[in-house]
Amino acid sequence: MGDALRGRRTREPRLSEPRAMDVRVGSSTDALTPISVATRSLAARWPHWVGLSVVVAAAVLADQVTKHIVSSQLALDDHVHVLGPFSIHHVQNSGIAFGLFANATALVTALTALAVGWMLVFFARSGSRHPVLPVALGLLIGGSSSNLVDRIRLGHVTDFLDFRYWPAFNLADTFIVVGVGILFAAILLGDARRS
Repeated sequence: MGDALRGRRTREPRLSEPRAMDVRVGSSTDALTPISVATRSLAARWPHWVGLSVVVAAAVLADQVTKHIVSSQLALDDHVHVLGPFSIHHVQNSGIAFGLFANATALVTALTALAVGWMLVFFARSGSRHPVLPVALGLLIGGSSSNLVDRIRLGHVTDFLDFRYWPAFNLADTFIVVGVGILFAAILLGDARRS
């Protein structure tokens, strides 16, 4: 009986011995306070990269094909009336939108390359933030990349969509504007839902 009591005493924890902490999943480090906000990674995963790649490739292909058709079918500064104020007008632009910075092709090329690089880094870190992000950034990157290829290869961009009261532009410019519009709409709708 004495041995049984001694064995029981040795198995019981002493007051001076440290106890093992009980950490529960879903609670804070004190194991009592519940975690109210779960954090998850916003980094782009492979489905996001596939979606972005498809949109970028489609935008670049559509822009390059239409520019090639216009430049091969129309001489520089020729135009074909389509409907109302709209015509196809073959114009070369060495600057950015609306002919700004026409004499600074190297600067425009460098800034465009930096912008495309920044968008790719942003997408890598935040690609799963919103379901429309691959489409919006895909249009932005595709349009910017297509115009960048022309500036590096030709020293200018071919513009051809002319509405008479607005400077001529191309599909890449349209993709950039639509991409920015989708981004702003997603941000505004997200803010409206939160409030």
